[in-house]
Amino acid sequence: MRVHHEQVDGITSHIEHTEPHMNTVPGRVPGPEDEPEPAPSGGAGTGTGAGKLLASGDVTAGASAHAPVSPNEPSGGLRPAAKLDPAPEVDLDFPREWIEFVDPANDEHLIAADLTWLLSSWTCVFGTPACQGIIEGRQDDGCCSHGAFLCDDDDRRKLQKAVKQLTPQDWQLMDEARDSDGKIRKKLYLEEDDLDDEPAIRTRRYEGACIFLNRPGFEGGIGCALHTMALRTGVEPLTVKPEVCWQLPIRRTQDWVDRPDGEEILRTTITEYDRRGWGPGGLDLNWYCSGSPDAHTGSRPVWQSYAPELIELIGQPAYDELARHCRRREGLGLIAVHPATTAAQAKAEAERSGNI
Repeated sequence: MRVHHEQVDGITSHIEHTEPHMNTVPGRVPGPEDEPEPAPSGGAGTGTGAGKLLASGDVTAGASAHAPVSPNEPSGGLRPAAKLDPAPEVDLDFPREWIEFVDPANDEHLIAADLTWLLSSWTCVFGTPACQGIIEGRQDDGCCSHGAFLCDDDDRRKLQKAVKQLTPQDWQLMDEARDSDGKIRKKLYLEEDDLDDEPAIRTRRYEGACIFLNRPGFEGGIGCALHTMALRTGVEPLTVKPEVCWQLPIRRTQDWVDRPDGEEILRTTITEYDRRGWGPGGLDLNWYCSGSPDAHTGSRPVWQSYAPELIELIGQPAYDELARHCRRREGLGLIAVHPATTAAQAKAEAERSGNI
């Protein structure tokens, strides 16, 4: 199974506020070099932003800071509580509401946004009883079982820089990335693979999941070591995690469109990364959160909880315009509400009224 990203290569000159690392096609990076990484510090560190709530509020995939733990576990490590019986996922096809608007920073950039998804109450439930994992029998992996394909050299450099900031308190499997001299090497935390019949680089899989995934029993908590480090240092997780990790489950596609007057514009679509986004194997996933009512329990809609990610994907001016439309649509009332949000709200209401 592969995670596919449809993006347009080389659009930086047309969208000035877009970061270069978002404008590439995945799978075209060289193999991991065999040079050592500088040794990370040994202490956990506090950082000026340690413990501070990030702007995104609700956590993104891989976080476990607020995960409930089993009270029966010894204090030597954290383990997730027992899993829920999963609610049925909704069908993949259902009515959606969309809005199109021109990027205020670029009149040749049109944005189409899926309001049904952005106004949904989805939230990441990694590390909670609601997360069933995408692989049967590996519930604690969440969506981290396959490792992460790196999009390009910039994505790889970002990961390399982030690895230098990890400590043993952040990263359970740090020793698995060390050579015989104790140096952390890229060839021990990355591996070569292929994506769409092209050579690609992904994070190494160790004992069935990403090497950066902290497993149950780790003192630092389960979840992504990179995410843990971001929370410790007070930075947004998207600044240290591979693109495919922080974008999920938002799907961005970009296409050049010819208008009837002969002008060419870039059309960016922002929507839900559902099972189909994973490619042919997506329908075979054990469980997937975006269509599960168990994950539509967020306190804020996606357009708010994923504000940093959306800003990174479309730029601040476009996000501000998107937020304006979302606020107005909330006030008017959405016609095509996400069915998983509807199901979650119905369950919550039944619980409040004592019918469950």
